[in-house]
Amino acid sequence: MVQVFRLPLALRYVLNSRKAETGVQGDVSSFGALTTALSSTIGTGNIVGVATAIKTGGPDALFWMLLAGFFGMATMYSESLLAVKYRVMDANGQMSGGPMYYIKNGLGQRKYSRALAAAFAFFGMNVALFGIGTFPQVNAIVDSARIAFNIPETLSAFVISLLVAFVTLGGIRRIAAVAQLLVPFMAISYVLGCLIILGLNLEKIPDILALIINSAFTETAARGGFLGAGVMLAVRMGIARGIFSNEAGLGSAPIAAAAAKVKEPTKQGLISMTGTFFDTIIICFMTGIVLIVTDSWTGDLAGAYMTSYAFSTVLAEVGNYIVTVGLILFAFTTILGWNYYGERCVEYLFGIKGILPYKIIYILIVASGAFLTIDVIWVLADIVNGLMAIPNLIALLALRKVVKAETRKYFDKLKA
Repeated sequence: MVQVFRLPLALRYVLNSRKAETGVQGDVSSFGALTTALSSTIGTGNIVGVATAIKTGGPDALFWMLLAGFFGMATMYSESLLAVKYRVMDANGQMSGGPMYYIKNGLGQRKYSRALAAAFAFFGMNVALFGIGTFPQVNAIVDSARIAFNIPETLSAFVISLLVAFVTLGGIRRIAAVAQLLVPFMAISYVLGCLIILGLNLEKIPDILALIINSAFTETAARGGFLGAGVMLAVRMGIARGIFSNEAGLGSAPIAAAAAKVKEPTKQGLISMTGTFFDTIIICFMTGIVLIVTDSWTGDLAGAYMTSYAFSTVLAEVGNYIVTVGLILFAFTTILGWNYYGERCVEYLFGIKGILPYKIIYILIVASGAFLTIDVIWVLADIVNGLMAIPNLIALLALRKVVKAETRKYFDKLKA
């Protein structure tokens, strides 16, 4: 239960992680690696995904989303630890790591290790290009910009593409620099907005929590614009949207963890684990409570509109801007983070010569993401997410003894 007993230590490490360790390999500080990972996880899943889960599955979907986040913390710890342990230096002098490397190097001479590593890299590249990394994020940005500021979709797509090109062509250091600037600002601003709404509705919170827990194992009746949902639908929506949001088990965040200037794999595992805590246990949970406490989940709105309405019922026009600007920034940084993940996967498959063509294709796909419908986007994202997770979860299961041994060794050293 590392996510319970070691969380205070992990949070303490985060507070002291801005300065990179000296004399160790890596490209960015542990904090830079964490914010890069958070830049990809804190995205539309925290606003649109939570709203979609509750609108479709009912308040109990939030319970299953939190459960996915709780177990996801342990998963994130394991995969990030392995990413640092088995990382390598590439031809450009940068650190490369993640599931494809701990599958290949950790599983050694097993017959399926190379095929499994290549499968992960292939699916990871496609998730970056056609899944979480592009379409849902771009669609959310252009939609929000059009509604809030009356900016044409074509113009938004063009500007996003230019900004993405500027940042991503600068590599992991530029991505991390932008992430360290934007992620704390946008996360704190959004959480403060949620806290104000919850503070003004404090008397409703106990009943809301009871509703979430009690409905987790029973059907949720139709109410207003909510058509009702069975338990299995709530479970599916909560877990699917939770994984979409925190990415635990997908194997994406460990790719960023591998770039950290850190000596101990266990230490980076603890730091990376807090990303799932911040993303799901705090931000997704707060979004869900706001949606339920304002009763916006029973109306006819869905997605970002539903969250904007929830904020505006308490904070008026300011609430709309918090959600709109937050969504745009969340989605933009997610595009940046996933560009890096896809780049590492492409490098594994094709070598460094494949990186520039990949980045060009990525930028072009970002520009086209504005013109797909939301239903197609979510279905496509769920499919490629699942395909990416399978090789990684197989590896985590096979390497569980390595994680256990590294963890024991590290904490025995701390006690000494």
